[in-house]
Amino acid sequence: MKEPEKTLSPVLYIPHGGGPLPLLGDAAHAELCKFLQQLPYQLPKPSAILVISAHWEEDEVTVTGAAKPSLIYDYAGFAEAAYQIEYAVPGSPQLAETIVSLLQQKGIAARADSQRGLDHGVFVPLKIIYPDADIPCLQMSLVGDLNPQRHIEIGKALSSLRKQNILVIGSGFSFHNMKAFFSQAENSADEKNLAFENWLSRVCCDQNLSAAEREQQLVEWTEAPFARYCQPREEHLLPLHVCYGLAGGSATRVFNGQVLGKKTSAFRW
Repeated sequence: MKEPEKTLSPVLYIPHGGGPLPLLGDAAHAELCKFLQQLPYQLPKPSAILVISAHWEEDEVTVTGAAKPSLIYDYAGFAEAAYQIEYAVPGSPQLAETIVSLLQQKGIAARADSQRGLDHGVFVPLKIIYPDADIPCLQMSLVGDLNPQRHIEIGKALSSLRKQNILVIGSGFSFHNMKAFFSQAENSADEKNLAFENWLSRVCCDQNLSAAEREQQLVEWTEAPFARYCQPREEHLLPLHVCYGLAGGSATRVFNGQVLGKKTSAFRW
């Protein structure tokens, strides 16, 4: 008898907000926090979580391999409470080795790091989504050359994780111009911001695009309207490329709200 096909786990690309602000009651993150709080009711409970955070780059793909990962408070200038946040989530050295093996089988250099902790791109959103910290969590780095095609290929190499009830989250920000976030001149409706968000939503969600067309547009993302205004440096966008490579196909935009006064998006595959 043929075994029933396993349901594929969802893949998410989310904005993680500004530093620890989502955990400090910041009003400019209220929409985002509400969205994140609702996610557990919309997703099957995963056996483990893999987060690709914008805040970790290495020469080769690196995965946290600690059984009890520490937290990295990789921000400065916030209230003391920001440095007392706890999220005692377990890791999974065994899953880390599985991920490294999957990458190496596709010729992608990869390793596990048993010392590295979880940065705020991981623990800030996860503390809101899964506050009980009872699901094993790993973090995976970007590759420092920030090549979009490379990150799509990294995702493709990990596509089998979706059959293992592993939730993959790309943690970034579809708009990440720090100067514009805090510029009074940009507080009104930002047409450049909106133009890029609309482009990104179309590329990720339009079911009429072929796989080749979608991938080409993501690889050539700098040709999008106001791309470098919205992403002066692309580390907050590239977790999306990993997610797309891993999931394939069209996504659904599941968040289209304001964070720090700018439109930003989350996508689910």
